[in-house]
Amino acid sequence: MREVDAIVAEALAVFAGIDDADRLEQAKARYLGKSGALTGLLKGLGKLPAVERPAFGSRINAAKEQLETALREQRSRIQERKLEASLKEETLDVTLPGRGLGGGGLHPVTRTMDRIEALFRSMGFEVADGPEIETDYYNFTALNSPENHPARSMQDTFYLADGKHLLRTHTSPIQIRYLESHRPPVRIIAPGRVFRVDAVDATHSPMFHQIEGLWVDEHVTFAGLKGVLIEFLGKFFERDDLRVRFRPSFFPFTEPSAEIDMSFGEGWLEMGGAGMVHPNVLANVNINSEKYQGFAFGLGPDRLAMLRYGVNDLRLFFENDLRFLKQFN
Repeated sequence: MREVDAIVAEALAVFAGIDDADRLEQAKARYLGKSGALTGLLKGLGKLPAVERPAFGSRINAAKEQLETALREQRSRIQERKLEASLKEETLDVTLPGRGLGGGGLHPVTRTMDRIEALFRSMGFEVADGPEIETDYYNFTALNSPENHPARSMQDTFYLADGKHLLRTHTSPIQIRYLESHRPPVRIIAPGRVFRVDAVDATHSPMFHQIEGLWVDEHVTFAGLKGVLIEFLGKFFERDDLRVRFRPSFFPFTEPSAEIDMSFGEGWLEMGGAGMVHPNVLANVNINSEKYQGFAFGLGPDRLAMLRYGVNDLRLFFENDLRFLKQFN
């Protein structure tokens, strides 16, 4: 019996001095495990005289219960101390002012697109939309660029695996889709993302934005086209000294066609393309070109944003660097 008491006293002292859960389990194995001190005594029970076995066995079982109780209590104390330490490290001072959330804002290109749409709405234009994945018909054929037309080589295109669909290279397909379901008079702008295999310098990107305009009515003129663009660019840049010029150019869906240049003083900047809607395009949407005429134009919102905000590299808009984007909000 004295041997059992000695083991219990030793175990209780060892358990009380441990403050780590893993070490406590190792100490438990030393006394209560398969090869533990108390387990060894229990295994030797058969060597005792028969009259002594009941009392000795009962004492060992009581000792095991005593140690199990001590283990549970020590585990609880270790867990409480661990929780107290954690709370001290993670103390929350509720009297401190709240940190709040960082304020968000619109991307500079989105701000530019919104500004463009608002200005054209003030001039009587509606905003139309269409899919970014287009068919060959809407992207090329309906716009007077049939298969094998040389004008198609001007636009390096992302085709889908089926060979029948592509990422639109301009927002002109929106005009065709709109004219299929609306009769003149029509006055719309078509904003959106477009895609071309084009990344030759800092002013180009394989994905960029475009806003095209379309006006179809009985008395639409080339002079009206220039007047609309002068009015828009003057309001957009808030300049009275802005000059606009047209240079002869070629687009398969307009005739005559022109490049749009703008100047604040010295030098000219190319802003987009424009022209009178080609009769073939009107015929493709069952509009009589003898009765109705139209003009169309295309502008680059990304370039307009660069000029408005003084940005010299288009790629900065799409790198998602918050240090850059926060300047505009």
